[in-house]
Amino acid sequence: MKILVTGGCGYKGSVLVPKLLDQGHAVTVLDTMWFGNYLTVHENLIVIKGDVRAFDGVPLDNIDAVIHLASVANDPCGDLDPKLTWEISALATMKLADNATRAGVKHFIYASSGSVYGVKEEDQITEDLPLTPISEYNKTKMVSERVLLSYADDMAVQIIRPATVCGYSPRMRLDVSVNMLTMQALTNGRITVFGGQQTRPNIHMDDITDVYLHMLEHPEYTGIYNAGFENISILDIANMVVDHVPAEIVVTESNDPRSYRINSDKLLATGFKPKKKAEDAIKELVALFDDGTLRDDARFYNLKCMQKAGVA
Repeated sequence: MKILVTGGCGYKGSVLVPKLLDQGHAVTVLDTMWFGNYLTVHENLIVIKGDVRAFDGVPLDNIDAVIHLASVANDPCGDLDPKLTWEISALATMKLADNATRAGVKHFIYASSGSVYGVKEEDQITEDLPLTPISEYNKTKMVSERVLLSYADDMAVQIIRPATVCGYSPRMRLDVSVNMLTMQALTNGRITVFGGQQTRPNIHMDDITDVYLHMLEHPEYTGIYNAGFENISILDIANMVVDHVPAEIVVTESNDPRSYRINSDKLLATGFKPKKKAEDAIKELVALFDDGTLRDDARFYNLKCMQKAGVA
């Protein structure tokens, strides 16, 4: 199969693309490379430095499936330049979907976000609940979802709402909760927890990339799917980290009210089975830090990278 992966040089893409290649797919990656390119050269891989906003430069000829990962990821980055966020994360998605249908693409997988639910009181957040996004990042994801669903008669549209991803990637991110708290413990012997009682869903990197592979193999499962299997508080994550790294936990006030527990029974009903947990990610990161593979580096923080690159 010929697959276009937008944002394929990013945190998830750097793990997903090698898996696609291992399965024998021909992969084209389109990425601005604001955060670098950590993909290994492969005979079935084409990597293009480009922007999804340059609509005519998105290679869709003879593409069987699109996995659309490209967006301005997380709230601080989205709020840095709201106009840029809407251009990349919503307007470009709209145009990509339209061009994909015109080019005859039959399968479109979109990486949305579990954060589109906003603040919820329900014990279990299922896909049919109303969305109340509270940031530019969340709002662009919601709008993109609705646009993509309008193309459901033209191609198989699968929208994945991932939990917060944790675990190692060659293009590492240290600005997501499990990874960040683990690195704080390793480098400072001290973990700062803002609030701590907010509950967030989590998913291991290996599992979220396997979700995309699973959906690629099953285009019959269309629509929206939550993807997160551990609903745990930030303080619980910190306590989990100190089980493996001696560190002090300091709790401070937080102005982030988001708290939600997503239910992924709909995804599980398709036959997908998660293999790893947040604690596996912690142990893997500690091992990689101990052997020198992983270090605290500014290039692993999206906001710092964008500011350094002068893109917002």
